[in-house]
Amino acid sequence: MRTTGRNDGERGDGLVAARIATVLGAFRPGDDTLGVSELARRTGLAKTTVHRLAGHLADAGLLEREGTALRLGLRLFEIGQLAMRRRGLVEAARPYLADLREATRNTVHLAVLEGTEVVYLDVLRGPDAPDLPSRIGGRFPAHATGVGKAILAYSPESVVAQVIEAGLPRVSSRTITAPGLLRRQLARIHDDGIAFEREESGVGVVCAASPLVAPDGHAVAAVSISGWATRMRTERVAPAVRTVALALSRTLSDS
Repeated sequence: MRTTGRNDGERGDGLVAARIATVLGAFRPGDDTLGVSELARRTGLAKTTVHRLAGHLADAGLLEREGTALRLGLRLFEIGQLAMRRRGLVEAARPYLADLREATRNTVHLAVLEGTEVVYLDVLRGPDAPDLPSRIGGRFPAHATGVGKAILAYSPESVVAQVIEAGLPRVSSRTITAPGLLRRQLARIHDDGIAFEREESGVGVVCAASPLVAPDGHAVAAVSISGWATRMRTERVAPAVRTVALALSRTLSDS
């Protein structure tokens, strides 16, 4: 019997995403505007398909109309700038993260918040650390991580509310799932500049994290050290994490 529903939907989503990427990728250096016919020729898609996709992309700001022709939209430029800033952040942070890893022999993370999850921009694994599920580009519920709590503590109330309203799923037996308890922790983290995670993301794993704070007082990222609960004393490594976060925050202010 043929399986329908989710699998068909996933295939359909993948096809649409591939076609969108093909249309946007058809623009080459030196192109100002392209017509639907030229886009169809370059992509191999039907003109009706290109016309329909171009309309949706224009509505989203990814393409702009000029008469009957199309050009890349400013929204793409904005997204590209975000990507470049994140790449610059990784490059600026890497020496500091390497020093932390070398000094502690534990795993060091650099992460940002996207929605209700953290996304890891860089992960330097330590030889004495547990085999963590974190990976570059990977995601994890923000409330269950040190980096996530560090960022949330220095985020607008609307961001915290979004995370809480989405629910606080239990990742381990010690994950904070009560909104009131999470808010109290965030207030303490804001006062101290350090977030601790004690087996909330996984059994036997502890973490100390600190936010990278922009001039407006809001966190743009966070750094952390993770290790075995039986080997790493979070209070001892916390000052080093905080020092790195403050140094990188100054770098952000100067850039």
